[in-house]
Amino acid sequence: MGLYVEAHIRADLDELWERTQDPAQHRRWDLRFSEIDYLPRAEGKPQRFRYAVRVLPFLTVSGTGIAAGERERPDGTRTSALRFASPHPLSLLARGSGYWRYVPDAHGVRFLTGYDYRPRWGVFGALTDRLVFRPLMGWATAWSFDRLRLWLERGITPERARANWLAELAVRALLLAGCLTGPWPHPAVKVLEPFAADADHLGLVLSALVISLALFKAPLARTPAARRCLRAPAAQTRTPRVLRTLEKHG
Repeated sequence: MGLYVEAHIRADLDELWERTQDPAQHRRWDLRFSEIDYLPRAEGKPQRFRYAVRVLPFLTVSGTGIAAGERERPDGTRTSALRFASPHPLSLLARGSGYWRYVPDAHGVRFLTGYDYRPRWGVFGALTDRLVFRPLMGWATAWSFDRLRLWLERGITPERARANWLAELAVRALLLAGCLTGPWPHPAVKVLEPFAADADHLGLVLSALVISLALFKAPLARTPAARRCLRAPAAQTRTPRVLRTLEKHG
């Protein structure tokens, strides 16, 4: 089961290409990577790169890969493909491949990705991947795509977008904690006691309302959210030709 994410970004195609193809800019918005660096490129060979992911403050997992792109296509679209692998024994992800497609339309660019990988650690790894890691990777990809959209459309830097997300997450957590641990009837509800037959019941209703808002209210417009991205293709998609050409170099 491969992963798919698509975002519609109201931006110039060249600017989107630059923000995604330049490693220094890519690692700013993509939550999946802590470091991305190009390695020296041999004449006539695909671009090789090194990536790293900081799993814990004291643990960084790294890997390498190769990438190639088609910047000029007859239909006006662009494609970038890569193959990657990590020899680190603590990396659940052993090797994989994927692509980015850039499809211009009248209102911007459909920016989409499809990728898959092979986990290690045998049966335990396969189960961990299916239940935890793969859903987390899908969420991180979609969240990152929306953070990129905010950067291009609204000028909200990736660092500012992350701060917005953390602040909103903290407010939601405080509201939940207050509702779940606070005494009832709440002091604010006691003001209504002369007008309510049952202040306890009113307090529980208000508490349920606040909990629902904290859990389900859509994120603010300046906060990145994975839910704004498509997680399945609208139609059947084919593997890009450029990805197939990387197989002989993998």
